[in-house]
Amino acid sequence: MMTVSTNLQGSFPPLVTPFRDGEVDLAAYRALATHVIDGGSHGIVVNGTTAEPTTLTIEERISLVKTAVEVSAGRVPVVAATGGQNFRESLALCQGAEAAGADALMIVTPYFIKPPVRGMVEYYRSLAEQTSLPILIYHIPGRSGVSLPPSAIAEIKRRVPSLVGVKHASTDLAFVTETLALCGSDFRIFVGLEELSFPMMAIGAAGLMNAAGNLLPKQISALASAALAGDMAEARRLHFELFEINQAIFWDTNPIPMKYMMRRLGILPANEHRLPMVPASPELEQRLDALLERLELVD
Repeated sequence: MMTVSTNLQGSFPPLVTPFRDGEVDLAAYRALATHVIDGGSHGIVVNGTTAEPTTLTIEERISLVKTAVEVSAGRVPVVAATGGQNFRESLALCQGAEAAGADALMIVTPYFIKPPVRGMVEYYRSLAEQTSLPILIYHIPGRSGVSLPPSAIAEIKRRVPSLVGVKHASTDLAFVTETLALCGSDFRIFVGLEELSFPMMAIGAAGLMNAAGNLLPKQISALASAALAGDMAEARRLHFELFEINQAIFWDTNPIPMKYMMRRLGILPANEHRLPMVPASPELEQRLDALLERLELVD
């Protein structure tokens, strides 16, 4: 198993899930994982939001973890997103991911039910008791409907020694400073919103978990590496170089624009989703094509 303190930092793209004729395309997934690792990514995330995980079965999610671990072959850490809407589902995913060889778990705050903070503390404590892997909280209030203040993160960390970080997908920059002040500078905060990659890393975030890493892994990992090395001028330059692509990812619900652009660049063999997600509209396709041509990413 990899050492968390030295390996959980940098660019960890949350891989999309390729589909073909309604089924998970594991061959395309292997190629994607290879593309991202060979592109210089410091790690990979399996079954993050970009993977459309709520449309996948538990068995499919565990199969994707196994595939990512096989492709990585110890070259980079594999973080498995194992959160669900209820405790039993999350526990099954955590145990399945650990058995499949994941290096760390990322557990989203349970969505829709809006539990109180005391419930969240017990939720993460109880899950942590059932796994030996390090844990990150996936904090994404816009999708889950749950917002954890830094004080709650600190309380969970106090009760859960294996909690090593948070993926923060929110525009709240103050959250980063406050959480690091309460939890210590070695606490890992990963940026979950592309446009805030540079600002949050300048404050002290440990890395990026950005969908754009599927598309441009080399540039995203270079931004993370520059920021970690203290080369803020280079990180800032890359921030502006990537700005239009980062905005385009959210021209529709992620990963709709991402999958279309990946197919156009030949990274995915097909642009397929599972309902209620749908492919890009013709109008969005035209807008994305114009961007890719302007940036000289396609002919």
